Amino acid sequence: AAAAAAAPAPETWLELELAERERRRELLLTGPGLEQRVREAGGRLPPRLFTLPLLHYLEVSGCGSLREPGPGLAQGLPQLHSLVLRRNALGPGLSPELGPLPALRVLDLSGNALEALPPGQGLGPAEPPGLPQLQSLNLSGNRLRELPADLPRCAPRLQTLNLTGNRLDSFPAALFRPGALPLLSELAAADNCLRELSPDVAHLTSLKTLDLSNNQLSEVPAELADCPKLKEVNFRGNKLTDRRLEKMVHGCQTKSILEYLRSGGRGGGRGKGRTDGPEKEEARRRRRERRRRESGEGEEEEVGSTSRLLLRVLHVSENPTPLTVHVNAAVKDVRPFIVGAVVRGMDLQAGNALRRFLTSQTKLHEDICEKRTAATIATHDLRAVRGPLVYTARPPQDLKIVPLGRKEVKAKDLVRQLQLEAEEHRKQKKRQNVSGLHRYLHLLDGKENYPCLVDADGDVISFPPITNSEKTKIKKTTSDLFLEVTSATSLQTCKEIMDALVLKMAEINKYTLENKEDGSLSDPEADAVSGPPLGPSTSPSAEKDGSAPLVVEQVRVLDEDGHLRVVYPSKTDLGCAAPHVTVIR
Repeated sequence: AAAAAAAPAPETWLELELAERERRRELLLTGPGLEQRVREAGGRLPPRLFTLPLLHYLEVSGCGSLREPGPGLAQGLPQLHSLVLRRNALGPGLSPELGPLPALRVLDLSGNALEALPPGQGLGPAEPPGLPQLQSLNLSGNRLRELPADLPRCAPRLQTLNLTGNRLDSFPAALFRPGALPLLSELAAADNCLRELSPDVAHLTSLKTLDLSNNQLSEVPAELADCPKLKEVNFRGNKLTDRRLEKMVHGCQTKSILEYLRSGGRGGGRGKGRTDGPEKEEARRRRRERRRRESGEGEEEEVGSTSRLLLRVLHVSENPTPLTVHVNAAVKDVRPFIVGAVVRGMDLQAGNALRRFLTSQTKLHEDICEKRTAATIATHDLRAVRGPLVYTARPPQDLKIVPLGRKEVKAKDLVRQLQLEAEEHRKQKKRQNVSGLHRYLHLLDGKENYPCLVDADGDVISFPPITNSEKTKIKKTTSDLFLEVTSATSLQTCKEIMDALVLKMAEINKYTLENKEDGSLSDPEADAVSGPPLGPSTSPSAEKDGSAPLVVEQVRVLDEDGHLRVVYPSKTDLGCAAPHVTVIR
């Protein structure tokens, strides 16, 4: 027994044997047995893990004995796209440093005990960049007192940076150096000890969302209004000396706050970074215009009305019967984030419109959803959806669903069936990889409960990330849809993917209308049913130019106490629409 404790037998890591034998590209290590095995490995990951060079996704979570990844990760996993090491005990630094990882796009180190990331014990080298393709970095819930100054050089393509819940009192100046992070669109640093925000924040020309709530800021620099794409700011919970601004951050929209900063605030120029004359104001206006041009704004070509995509947003207040989703606390440790939307006015009857729609959903799953590891999309025929909906989690033996194209089955048995089908598929095709739903079974490994969306009849209509229900299946006669995006990563991920899905639906609908495809219902999925009921999607005219708008109805997601968690689309959603898209709010 003592010898086994000193050097764990290979049998204790059966997941690694299976991953190697099946040449898997995704691997998740979690569950009650993991902590003891990691402790026996010296508080680090087993070296054998770093002999799986085909891995694209690796997650090790909820392990209180994991203090460091261990040597060999960078050399052994060169194709890694996503590395999730959340809710472990990593810290106070990373020894050795993680990088270089040339293909890594997502890095989640949230919920650990990291205190500093100095050179040699951090994310990777700065020259050449250790994480050249990194897009999302989550360092929330650690004990960081400072950020590494070389972060922009280590990860120059960073788009999302989450620093919430640390002990930061300032940002490194290098973070706001001109051109340092040209793609950074989301910066979250709530619940820290920040005392100052540099006026150089204006150099973040792609910044859309800034959350600095619950810090120790006394002033907000006027230069923040120079960020050309900024759509959402949060400064609640600070102690701003400007009393009017203090009230505005608690009750006004971002646009009003930025206008106030842009005008110099009350007093026409008091406070750090504010303008003090028409010459300086004009100079700042020119700088803003220059930044907009540099970031691609202002260069939009004039697009004729006949070639535009139209999306009309129907607010909850305008909708007599809005759909709502209630989130149960049971999903917190499984797949906590969900965003919903209703889209009316799709034409899926003509020609190959339905096939194009389903194909586009598959491509989104492969691309921005990162093979469902980042998020999962589900689409439903709205006529078959009975609200309100409940997003919850159930033990596999208690979750029943009628999967697409199958009979009612318990989730436990469905997963087992899919595993057997995958093994048979491998034998028949003599291939190591599998297709279809079988590729996503590993995402449930180690989960004691499975997420599901339940309608008002008590029926499970969605079992992410595996399948939807036959009850709400999309058909050629479907014109109104309920869309859901779920994720274990972040709410922002859900919203960005929902944006992409809605815009893709608008493109497909416009193509169908413009090409006047044959409206045959020869597809076996097309049921002989009467036309859809008139609703908010009904337009007085079909717009002869083929530009009839899709209607996107807001869907609210509430917690168990009825408090709002998220509404989609909000005023900041669908804000990155292309020049040929018009969003009517």
